[in-house]
This record gives sequence, C-alpha cells and structure tokens, in this order.
Amino acid sequence: MTEPLIADERVSLGKQARTRAKRADLSKKEIKQYEKGMAKARHKDSKRALDRLGHKVDGQHRIVSDPPLIVPIEDVAPAAEAHQIAERLRDLMQSYRKTLSLDCRHLSDGFRYVHSARKVVGVGSVGTRAWIILLTGRDSDDPLFLQAKEADRSVIEPYTHKSRFSHQGRRVVEGQRLMQAASDIFLGWVTGGELAEKRDYYVRQLWDGKRSVDVDLLPPEGLEVYGQLCGWTLARAHARSGDRIAIAAYLGSGLAFDEAVADFAEAYADQNERDYTELIGAVDAGEIAVERGL
Repeated sequence: MTEPLIADERVSLGKQARTRAKRADLSKKEIKQYEKGMAKARHKDSKRALDRLGHKVDGQHRIVSDPPLIVPIEDVAPAAEAHQIAERLRDLMQSYRKTLSLDCRHLSDGFRYVHSARKVVGVGSVGTRAWIILLTGRDSDDPLFLQAKEADRSVIEPYTHKSRFSHQGRRVVEGQRLMQAASDIFLGWVTGGELAEKRDYYVRQLWDGKRSVDVDLLPPEGLEVYGQLCGWTLARAHARSGDRIAIAAYLGSGLAFDEAVADFAEAYADQNERDYTELIGAVDAGEIAVERGL
C-alpha cells in the first residue's frame, strides 16, 4: 500500500497562512490536537477500513451488513442475481484497471476481488449510487478498499458547454487530476451495470489518509488560518484548471469580489436554515419518512 498523503502534503500554502500556522504560535493543547489528528489520518487506510467494515465468514473476509447505510451485494438482489452482479464486478475491475497509469495498474494487478456492498454516501451525493469493493493482495490481511461512486453530468453543463469526455466518471477523474496537487493513485473510472442499468462511475480508495478539521473546536485565529488554507487550495485548483490570467484580472485588486463572496455565504447559510426548517416541517407532517440516529 502507498504512504497516505496528508493534508499539508497536498496543498501549496500561501505565505501568510504558512507563517500563521507555525508551531510556535500554537499552544501545547493545540499542538497535541494537531499531532493526534495527523496520526489518525496516517492510519485511515484500507486495513483500518477492514477492521471497521469487515468480518470473517467461513474464514473469508466479508463486508458487514449495516442497513440502510451498508448493504452487502447478496442482500441487494436475489441470490442468483447477486451472484451475476458479483461476476460482473470482477469483470468491471479489469476494465477499471485499464484506466490507471501503468505503474498503478501493475500495483493493482496484485489484488483480487473478494466482496462488495452498496453504501449510502454523503449529503452532496444523495440520490446517486455508490459501492464499496473489497480486494485482497498477498493474503487476506493485505486489503484494498475501493469506492465506486456514480457520476452524473456536470450541473453547469446546460449553461456552459458539453464536456469533452463522454464518460462522466472520466470527467470527474480528469478534473481531480488537473486540480489537485496529488490525487489518489487509484483514481479511475468504469461503466457499471447495476441491476441491468448502465451507469458511469469513478473509482478511488475508500480511505487514503484523509483528515478533516473540527471547526467547532477552532479558536477565532485558528478558524482564520483554516479559511486561508482553504482559500489558497481553491485558488491553486482554479489556477491549474482555468485561465489564471483572466481570473486574476476579473478579481482585480479591490474588495468587491471578497464582499460579494461574503454576501453569498451569508445568504447561503440563511437558505440552508430555511430548507432545514421546511424539511423538519414535512417530516412532522408525515409527508417524508426519515430514519434518525444513523
């Protein structure tokens, strides 16, 4: 397996953010929290995922059933159909490998398909299909967990222009490779036939050393630094993927764009609150069925 790429290895930081983030400016408690977070990120890998999401059945690793969040393939469809889907997934893994670079393809060839499950994904992907796929390498204790997420057409395509890539999974992968300083080495794409429906998917590792920040625990100065890091990361992605000269000219040297973004953020937060209030009202009225506590 590869060494996880942690957050501070993935982004190019602005000079001000780097200066503000020096360890000398942090308290002992903040340094301890940082080091704890980085250690957790380094261990957020496929072995950890197997410990959390897997168990053994008749000596073979299987993904645990945790409906409605995780539903193993044999519970998605009748036994005969589930077996056919599993066979198609094995074939699809060969197709997916062809989308990797040669060195990563060589690495992935050392793993074989073991099991899969349908998984409920985050809020931003609600309504799309997602699968988690367990592979093993030299033995059952050498796992690789992949996630295949359905990719739809870009939401801005109707208002701009058609993507140069007909495969929507490839569109997502090529975009990530273009924007990110270092992408997941197992990023690829595949067309999957789920219950006779063909859908475009992009594939990546389920866990590959990612770590987020608990913004609720950040002091004001820490939130400012975090905002700067996010801003520099986003700016770098735009500079890599767009016309950096045109973007800089559009932004200008004044505060008009900054103020416009702040106004938008405030309006967006207000809209979120209104949407949530409307959702709760619909739940209380029995118009929408929900399952709480997941």
